[in-house]
Amino acid sequence: MTPIYSAGIWLYRQGVRAAALSSKKAAALDAGLGRTFSILEHNINPGHRYIWIHAASLGEFEQGRPLIEMIRREHPELKIVLTFFSPSGYEVRKNYDGADIIVYLPFDTPRNVTRFLDIVRPIFAVFVKYEFWGNYLEQLHRRNIPTYLISAVFRPEQLFFKPYGGLYRSLLHYFTHIYVQDARSLRLLGDIGIDNVAVAGDTRFDRVSDIMRRVHPIPELERFCGGTRSAERDHTIFMAGSSWPADENVYADWLRRHREVKGVIAPHEFDHQRLEEMKRIFGPDETVLLSEIRNGDSDITGKRILIIDCFGLLSSAYRYADFVYVGGGFGAGLHNINEAAVYGVPVLFGPNHSKFIEAEEMKTLGGGIAVHSREGFERNADRLLYDRKEREQRGRWAAEYIQSKLGATTLIYNSLPL
Repeated sequence: MTPIYSAGIWLYRQGVRAAALSSKKAAALDAGLGRTFSILEHNINPGHRYIWIHAASLGEFEQGRPLIEMIRREHPELKIVLTFFSPSGYEVRKNYDGADIIVYLPFDTPRNVTRFLDIVRPIFAVFVKYEFWGNYLEQLHRRNIPTYLISAVFRPEQLFFKPYGGLYRSLLHYFTHIYVQDARSLRLLGDIGIDNVAVAGDTRFDRVSDIMRRVHPIPELERFCGGTRSAERDHTIFMAGSSWPADENVYADWLRRHREVKGVIAPHEFDHQRLEEMKRIFGPDETVLLSEIRNGDSDITGKRILIIDCFGLLSSAYRYADFVYVGGGFGAGLHNINEAAVYGVPVLFGPNHSKFIEAEEMKTLGGGIAVHSREGFERNADRLLYDRKEREQRGRWAAEYIQSKLGATTLIYNSLPL
């Protein structure tokens, strides 16, 4: 890559060091980067063969996870090095047992790249969805290491398709093959001369299907909800997953008014202050934390709102819902709606979803409902609450959509040099 690019990466690294003085997230990244090479040097065994898989953050990890686990299942003799760039991915999955070594990816300077690849010596590399690090891609190409991009999505506004985007376009030639989620991405890449591309779909569909098949009961939640979905339950169960304050502004009034509904809320982020504020919003006498039930500090008597204040349960918790709201659509971007839809429940979400193919397609098919305001949410939520037939039909459409999208992981796996 150009010296200007590498200098920019070096300055970015210095910026993280400076930000670490005042930001917990930057401090975690800075500390983790300081340990990466030591971890690699102490754990890489030259007698083993390694695959390198890179996921920027937690969402990309979930897209790569089905492929990681298929490789692990079919080729247990191979070792996997998993790298993250964001603390929100690394800190949550640093103990994931599907990979042999998990580290932060060193910044993309020529020196770091050479050192990383000399230590790991991967037989091939997989980048998930995003992340186009020029020095890494160039060095992988020079070393004849096959390199794949999976579950990728391309949009016309990206730099690759701008007149001044030549540097970024050049990076795409370094991939051995690019697997995209949709036909539009295939056409966009073809228009700029990138033809080593195939439409495979999104591996997250395979992931949520796997979760559904292996899901375990959550006893506390099952007691609160009165079991899984059935006509005999005393209350309709509304669930809000990956909820932010902007989302609560949309559905909180409706949930407070509808006494015949029990609410289960999984905030995207939570600390003591956030949880106390949520209790205040929904009523401290009617609200209970999952951790309080588990610790024996509270029971569910008289409680109408349950807050899931731990990670890792949301994808299993959706099975108890009658209909779902998935957060993020009134902020930076929609969270994973597939995790809910796979259970055959209709999914509501906010307006910021144009970058999410599954939201657009599910909306067209009827399993997903986009809402643009509090009033829009309440209107649609009332329909789902009072019209059981519509609720069940939309749920079937959601599940059928997920089923129609399975198979990306197998397609990609079969093309790898294993």
